[in-house]
Amino acid sequence: MELILFWTFSALMLLCALLVLVNRDPVNSAMFLILLFLCMAGLFLLLHAFFIAVIQVLVYAGAVMVLFLFVIMLLDLDVPRRRVAQLGTALGAMLVLASIGFILVKVLGHRIELPAATGDAPGSLRDVIIPLFRNYLVPLELIALIMLTSIVGVVLISKREVK
Repeated sequence: MELILFWTFSALMLLCALLVLVNRDPVNSAMFLILLFLCMAGLFLLLHAFFIAVIQVLVYAGAVMVLFLFVIMLLDLDVPRRRVAQLGTALGAMLVLASIGFILVKVLGHRIELPAATGDAPGSLRDVIIPLFRNYLVPLELIALIMLTSIVGVVLISKREVK
């Protein structure tokens, strides 16, 4: 079952990465990037790195992508007109929904054994936090400062003058 989940998450990640690149609407590209981050969290779960998977969802799919969406909205890009959903789109959506439902039924039908929640488990909080704050505190703070500067820059660039 793990092999099926691995290939499913990997294929979905490749598809989402391709859709991020070829999509013309930046909001849709951001949504595909969120889906890519969720699939990556699924791969971390398969590796029993639970803390890293949760951080992947909370930090990247949550906070960073909300930041990206705010920046996209502030830029006020000219979005092309919305198209009416066609039959192929509806069939593709139903196929994806059926696939996800099949995977959920298979996963929930089997008993999944998780390793004991000790501090020695790989990917635990101790394995991530101690090196992060002991060895990489300055780069972490610099990244936060760069992101803050980027947000302020986008707000100033996209600000319209009032006449």
